[in-house]
Amino acid sequence: MCLAVPAKIIEKIDLLATIEIGGITRKVSLMLLPEAAVGDFVLVHAGFAIQVVDEAEAERTAELLKELTGFGE
Repeated sequence: MCLAVPAKIIEKIDLLATIEIGGITRKVSLMLLPEAAVGDFVLVHAGFAIQVVDEAEAERTAELLKELTGFGE
């Protein structure tokens, strides 16, 4: 089973983005989403942003993950 988590892009340099998930920042590749921009919400899997999602969808998914795992509390 694979899991992708929603994150907000807070910085972008070429095809490398800094994302924020539950107060934690990470670097991820934008090779699959070169059009993604600062402020976009993306699904992240295995160090890659794989899909742009709207903010409401990102928030719903984050809330479900929080309920299941306590992540981000």
